[in-house]
Amino acid sequence: MRGTILLSHGSDSSPEATKVSALAALAEARGWRTQRPDYRQDDARGHAASVAPRLARLHAAIAGCEAPPLLVGSSMGAFVSALASLEYPVAGLFLLATPEAIPGVDTALDLRQDVPTLLIHGWRDEICPLDDIYTFAGRRQLPLLVLDDDHRLGGSLPAIERQFALFLDTLA
Repeated sequence: MRGTILLSHGSDSSPEATKVSALAALAEARGWRTQRPDYRQDDARGHAASVAPRLARLHAAIAGCEAPPLLVGSSMGAFVSALASLEYPVAGLFLLATPEAIPGVDTALDLRQDVPTLLIHGWRDEICPLDDIYTFAGRRQLPLLVLDDDHRLGGSLPAIERQFALFLDTLA
């Protein structure tokens, strides 16, 4: 086994969501262990109130790993994955449709500087404006792939899978 990947779904979603399921299957086929924390109970609290319990759940999953895991997240899952990297060593961050901030949460998006990271976002993201993540990526000089898609990135799954495979290859 190559290591563990923790895949965090977005709000109003589940561990069986299309993107995290597809990326988990791709990783498992390449010899990685995967876990998909279930945040639905946390999400029932509302966006702002779900951040702390999501982080606690993700911290517990990271603490259970033998080595620093790769964190993959979509939307709210990307936000908490990035924040988790500040407190725990991680092998990398693969973040999709990442919000720069969550209304009602004092903590803005942040991540550990020395972690391999790839941000993927949609040009037409109606939930998390591209300008915000573009500015964040520019300040940090992080790679940002912008696809012709909306927040869900549903039309871009093949491109996301290709990028994920390349990202995994860089960590192997």
